[in-house]
Amino acid sequence: MQKKNLLFLSAASLLLMTSCSKLGPLSADNFTVVPNPLETQAGQVPATINGTFPEKYMKKKAVVTVTPELRYADGQVAKGQSATFQGEKVMGNDQTISYKVGGRYTMKTSFDYVPEMQKSDMYLTFDARKGKKVYNVPAVKVADGIVATSELYRRTLASENGVIAPDAFQRINEKKQEANIKFLINQANIRKSELKNNSVKEFIEMLKKINADREGLNIQNVEIQAYASPEGGVKFNDKLAGQRKNQSEKYVKNTLKKTKVNADLDAHYTAQDWEGFQELVAASNLQDKDLILRVLSMYKDPQEREQQIRNMSAGFKELADGILPELRRSRLIINYETIGRSDEQIKEQYKNDATQLSVDELLYSATLNETPAKQEEIYKKTAEVHPNDYRAFNNLAALALAKGDKEAAQKYAAKAAQLGSETPEAQANLGLVSLINGNVQDAERAISKGANSENVKAAIGALNIAKGNYAQAERDFGNTLSNTAALAQLLNKNYDAAAKTLDKVENHNAMTDYLHAIVAARRGNKFAAASYLKEALQKDPSLKQYADNDLELKLLK
Repeated sequence: MQKKNLLFLSAASLLLMTSCSKLGPLSADNFTVVPNPLETQAGQVPATINGTFPEKYMKKKAVVTVTPELRYADGQVAKGQSATFQGEKVMGNDQTISYKVGGRYTMKTSFDYVPEMQKSDMYLTFDARKGKKVYNVPAVKVADGIVATSELYRRTLASENGVIAPDAFQRINEKKQEANIKFLINQANIRKSELKNNSVKEFIEMLKKINADREGLNIQNVEIQAYASPEGGVKFNDKLAGQRKNQSEKYVKNTLKKTKVNADLDAHYTAQDWEGFQELVAASNLQDKDLILRVLSMYKDPQEREQQIRNMSAGFKELADGILPELRRSRLIINYETIGRSDEQIKEQYKNDATQLSVDELLYSATLNETPAKQEEIYKKTAEVHPNDYRAFNNLAALALAKGDKEAAQKYAAKAAQLGSETPEAQANLGLVSLINGNVQDAERAISKGANSENVKAAIGALNIAKGNYAQAERDFGNTLSNTAALAQLLNKNYDAAAKTLDKVENHNAMTDYLHAIVAARRGNKFAAASYLKEALQKDPSLKQYADNDLELKLLK
């Protein structure tokens, strides 16, 4: 009898356990998480959870709320977005789960990333109820750790130059000096009064300057363009324009001889200056200028067009007196080059008296293979001598970023931005400081102000890394050779390109080796990854604390 009672109690206990198991523990096998391990993107840790309630698990009047939790840093917890599920007899709007066959579900969640989360685990917790009854469903661990490679942009930027505002220095610049000689109608002789006009005087003065400064001025040639106005006959105008060309050429030869300048002559003429006529009419105040141009455009034959101009000039006094006389001319053009200081001359002048250098010469001098310390000295001198030019202050901000001095970078970039609305590089550097500080919204506001400038493409690339737009970030960087550019390629899974970029980074540092290690690890080359990681930690031991929790490298140490 006692034996029978014992069997009865065992059966009752089993029945009770089976009944309770309907909302009992769930297993990690009931869930898959994508991605696993988790991965940062745009400052978030997003995850998609695919779950299954087993058959005969969800009681018909039960309600279960599933909440993802990220547990990190010895007890800290971040909660994600919850999802609620209900049994078949619950009157509600949540997803219904069948008691008999169970059910599948998908939920998405996301956590705001903080660096302490690098070492973390994701759990699912359950609030299970049936009416007023609460069931104890243990939390289930569903994902291990976070791959935080995308957050490395804050470290790469902290060791790179900011955006440099370029100088406009050109040692050799092409210049022109032009004189205009007008002729009377149907004549080709050059009047003495025309040789006294200002443009001719300036023409002669420039030839004298070229003769006096052979080192700083270099003449290419003198071009002569002679014209006839288009109302005369084609044959007559061709002869007249040729004569004007010959007379102008003769005058220029004599002038070159007097000023002792040797130069080639390039002389030609245009018989009927239709293009000049169109330009002058279009720029005039003639009331009917649109009509005149429209009518003339209808005639392609030169003789017909000439007749129309002649007819119109008879009806429009302004054409006869104001337009046509301007077309009876020769243009005398000196094509020459100005030759600025050589690199050595600029350096010597800086040493003797930097105030005698132009702002662009000073900015250029900082690019002549100078050390960062010397560059900083030059930019400070430039800011002192030319305090209203934003570029010196901006470039000091860029150097401060490379030194990791965020406060100085912020100060100099803000000063540069105050000097005008067109300071794209300064706005970009303010944005980079914000990115390093983890403030993506402020960074976007600043960088977007200079987004139309080619000089800030790399800053836009860094911003797109922070926003999770990896493919666009890689395009933004283009051919830039930097750690941050390589990071964009790495995150875009372009590992070959990332490795090549890292090989060519000019200022190779610990972060270059660290990224090399991640690229090698993703390509499956553990030996190379371990070697690069060792190099990185030797150069910068402070990376060890980060590397110890880096899931990309955890197996290599």
